[in-house]
Amino acid sequence: MVTLFTHLFLLFLLTTTVSPEYTRPGPRPLVLRQHSGSDSYPQQVHVSLSGKGYMRVSWITSDKNVQPTVQYGKTRGKYNLSATGETTSYHYLIYKSGQIHHVRIGPLDPGTTYYYRCGGSGPEFHFRTPPSAFPVEFAVAGDLGQTEWTVSTLSHIGARDYDVLLLPGDLSYADMDQPLWDSFGRLVEPYASTRPWMVTQGNHEVETLPVIYRNAFMAYNTRWLMPYRASKSTSNLYYSFEVAGAHIIMLGSYADFYIGSDQYRWLKADVASIDRRRTPWLFALLHAPWYNSNLAHRGEGEAMRVAMEEVLYKARVDAIFTGHVHAYERFTRVYNNKADVCGPVHVTIGDGGNREGLANSFENPSPSISVYKEPSFGHARLRVFNSTHAHWSWHRNNDTGSVVADELWLESLASSKACKPIRVPSKSQNEEP
Repeated sequence: MVTLFTHLFLLFLLTTTVSPEYTRPGPRPLVLRQHSGSDSYPQQVHVSLSGKGYMRVSWITSDKNVQPTVQYGKTRGKYNLSATGETTSYHYLIYKSGQIHHVRIGPLDPGTTYYYRCGGSGPEFHFRTPPSAFPVEFAVAGDLGQTEWTVSTLSHIGARDYDVLLLPGDLSYADMDQPLWDSFGRLVEPYASTRPWMVTQGNHEVETLPVIYRNAFMAYNTRWLMPYRASKSTSNLYYSFEVAGAHIIMLGSYADFYIGSDQYRWLKADVASIDRRRTPWLFALLHAPWYNSNLAHRGEGEAMRVAMEEVLYKARVDAIFTGHVHAYERFTRVYNNKADVCGPVHVTIGDGGNREGLANSFENPSPSISVYKEPSFGHARLRVFNSTHAHWSWHRNNDTGSVVADELWLESLASSKACKPIRVPSKSQNEEP
């Protein structure tokens, strides 16, 4: 059933979020998932990493009396462990969310399947914790939305095993139409309830209304709680975490990032704490790309690049994954707009299935640092085999399966004698006191 909010915001969406540079060949319709269970039935279940050996289970109920409790164990139907967390909710205009529950469970064993039940009743779910050592595999998809293309992407992701999903922003494309957050949660539940999903915000998570709602990320922060406190961040919009021997930095393109900002200071402290002997791989995710030869969203990541690129370069980040542009593009190792063997590989993967269509137009001639580009929907895999080598592959969607269209072997910069990390001073000359 089409929601009241959908009617109210349809004109808004058509006139403010559709960029003229996009060409929309054969768009596929929205896929709206409705809740058919009882008020106490858990819905929109998803799990995320929450510090070493811990996971967070999140779900929503309509019933206010459901307790934020998760029962869990290693055997189907036997829950010998339990944990209690917190419940919250929010209002947005005439919309009121259900009861949003977050429960942190653990300590958990690595590489182990756990069976769990939310709120003391309802169906049994299960997830598998990531391994403690290599190999480890990440699925990567940005700008998901909830269209038939999204369904295709998710089915391709779920068809092959992985350990953690990384999402560089633009989840539901609710754009203030709050019931679309609920529909998105139901759509991804079969996948997000079985493997940890680690996300950062995109521009479609910004839901500001002048005077009325100045908290731009109310829905995002309330629904998709990430482990920011575990990495000493003060904001859910940027944080870091570790999986096996990889340190992953999730940055906020729509949080203040300028030199001297909280995010900037946090980033410098975070990279300074990394031990590349323990985590030889270092990756970063953010939404608006710093390098982009597509004609869509030109220059929108430039201010953030100017502020933060040097910090990541000196830390020897191996690769940076972004979204925003609805196409796939891979760059060579680059720093300050030039090829650099000690710089990160930049990849734009904003092609998960958004409702706006694909960004088909690229610069001509193509810049020399752009290695591969294609305006198609799809997802990627990053399989880290050991401390020195990882394999990246991009899988293009088609109607029956996914096709590997681009791939690359990566060598960790931590293993390069020519690219040792450069210590970043605790405060630069341009930084505010």
